[in-house]
Amino acid sequence: MSTYTTPYYPKELSWLAFNQRVLQEAADRRNPIIERIRFLGIYSNNMDEFYRVRVADVKRQIYIHLNDKNIEAAEQTKALMDKIQARVRLMTTEFERVHADVVTRLARYNIHLISKDELDSYQTQWAKAYFQNKLLRYIAPILITSKVNLVERLNDAATYLFVGIHKEGKATQYAVLEVPTEYTSRFVLIPPEKSRKKKHIVLLDDIIGLCLDSIFKGFLDFDRLEAYSFKMTRDAEYSINDEIDESYVEKMSESMKQRLIAEPVRFIFDSEMPEDMLRFLQKQLHISSLDSQIASGPYRNFKDFIGFPNVGREYLENPTLPAINTRDFADFDTVFDAISHQDILLYYPYHRFLHLTEFVRQAAFDPSVKHIRLNIYRVASRSRIINSLIDAVNNGKQVTVVVELRARFDEEANIEWSKAMTDAGIKVILGIPTLKIHAKLCVISREEKGQLIHYAHFGTGNFNEKTAKIYTDFSLFTRNQDLAQEAVDVFDFIQYPYRRFKFQYLQVSPVNARTKIQLLIRQEIQNAKEGIKAQILLKINNLVDLSLIEDLYKASQAGVRIRAIVRGMCALVPGVKGLSDHIHVISIVDRFLEHPRVMVFENGGDQKIFISSADWMTRNMDNRVEVGCPILDPKLKKRVIDILNIQFRDTVKARVIDQEQTNKYVRRGNRRKIRSQEEIYEYFKALETVPREPGAS
Repeated sequence: MSTYTTPYYPKELSWLAFNQRVLQEAADRRNPIIERIRFLGIYSNNMDEFYRVRVADVKRQIYIHLNDKNIEAAEQTKALMDKIQARVRLMTTEFERVHADVVTRLARYNIHLISKDELDSYQTQWAKAYFQNKLLRYIAPILITSKVNLVERLNDAATYLFVGIHKEGKATQYAVLEVPTEYTSRFVLIPPEKSRKKKHIVLLDDIIGLCLDSIFKGFLDFDRLEAYSFKMTRDAEYSINDEIDESYVEKMSESMKQRLIAEPVRFIFDSEMPEDMLRFLQKQLHISSLDSQIASGPYRNFKDFIGFPNVGREYLENPTLPAINTRDFADFDTVFDAISHQDILLYYPYHRFLHLTEFVRQAAFDPSVKHIRLNIYRVASRSRIINSLIDAVNNGKQVTVVVELRARFDEEANIEWSKAMTDAGIKVILGIPTLKIHAKLCVISREEKGQLIHYAHFGTGNFNEKTAKIYTDFSLFTRNQDLAQEAVDVFDFIQYPYRRFKFQYLQVSPVNARTKIQLLIRQEIQNAKEGIKAQILLKINNLVDLSLIEDLYKASQAGVRIRAIVRGMCALVPGVKGLSDHIHVISIVDRFLEHPRVMVFENGGDQKIFISSADWMTRNMDNRVEVGCPILDPKLKKRVIDILNIQFRDTVKARVIDQEQTNKYVRRGNRRKIRSQEEIYEYFKALETVPREPGAS
């Protein structure tokens, strides 16, 4: 039980409210039809992670409380689980409605998503040939016997068909088939027989269902086959053993195996599945009363719809916004000349991520560069940055890379990257066993006029070329030696966490970030009490740390005006009389995922502005290495404020976070339509045309 007596919104229910906003985007007929169906995929992918992480945690809490004989706590946690499951059932109903609407409207654009029962004779023949030539090689049924532990055999990232094999006079046999999306697209475009105007897409699930006889004929005797889709979701938690003779990489590899055999926390099945088949499958999967069981439509694993192909006209998806090649870099011969001239703040995906990859690529062969330090949390599967780091080693430079092996769902990739970089001669540091390394730092050290000068990058997002195209994030490049030296100190802290480090400028978790933020809030409270303008602006992904929320409540009570943009979970309850009257929270969900963390404190007119890798969650403040960096250049401070103000004026994609998190859109009234992501793009384009100051390059 929380020791706080002020109101908080349960973070799990708040997370569902966030995913409801994603579903709103799928439902929004103002969005292009292909984007709507992709939002259904994003919603589904989000829900998978919600169950693997958050619902699994609630389930574990129930068992822990029951084991400790804490009945009251167990009942309260069960009540939360009931609310979660009730909310999910409502959202599932809405999902099915939106899906049906999207499929109907796709047909208006001559894109027909059809089932096996809707195939004509030509399409049926073609699908059967496709199955024999392209799919059959990837299908290996799991025949369920007493020797098969189905829970251990299934992959919770996959979609399955549960097959009933019926023979008169014999007991029904059962088998499980995995839909092989790892090897081929789940969406199969059937070539037209006549009209080329109409496009027909059938899912692999239906092609397999159409060809069940071909899979089992000759191996099993049957009169009739029937198949229904299902999916299970596992607990994603794992523990790391304490065997001293194992390396950290070996421990992580062993821990990953725990996730593969973890018990289910969610079971979704085709509502048409017969009761006897359903009961048998539930027993095989060890489904308990605490697990979420959801009857739904015939298709599972909608996350594949994130990659739904546009086989129609260009206008059926969002127009591209070409990333801006900023002259802050382009006007100079090297990135180091550019950063020496001034601090540079980029905002992806509006700016080209190439500027960041160039920062590392040029460092890899620049004769003046002596040392490159970088930390990895998530990187692209084909990372140009890592290739550049390997080039740097080949050029005789010292390269140090901190790899976080416990980046959730990227653990295996990071283990492989750590091995590849070690083999290439890079010094790889595998973080701190008790703290995740989530900071987004890169420091390049150059010898200039006999001195070692540090160039630092502070970011809110990962060094990932792929996600930089769809996540909004800040990157600050600076030659300020006070900031850059403290960035070097962060790398030393990671390597030597037992030493005492003091950070004057940076907010570093778990060293001083919480304390520094609280002091800044208290200064605003003091200013408000003295009649000085007091204001806090926040932009974060999640606001659930109860201690910091308490501080914001106190600030509101003192008269501090607080405006926040929270993309995901928000445990703070705004607009409560006498508690949070002065707190206004919105959330923006649009084509790009809002990912930056920004803090602005009015500070009596001398605004203090920080970008950070840390959300306002207990884990980010106390259990991770995070870095918040001040923006010092007045022009860049204004730029951050301008961007926030554009988003606070959003009248198209902004929702109000109210006391019940009902996700009502911000009322536009007589104001003009402002879609902030598009406005921000135009803002940055306009900046490129502003005349340079006299003497500037």
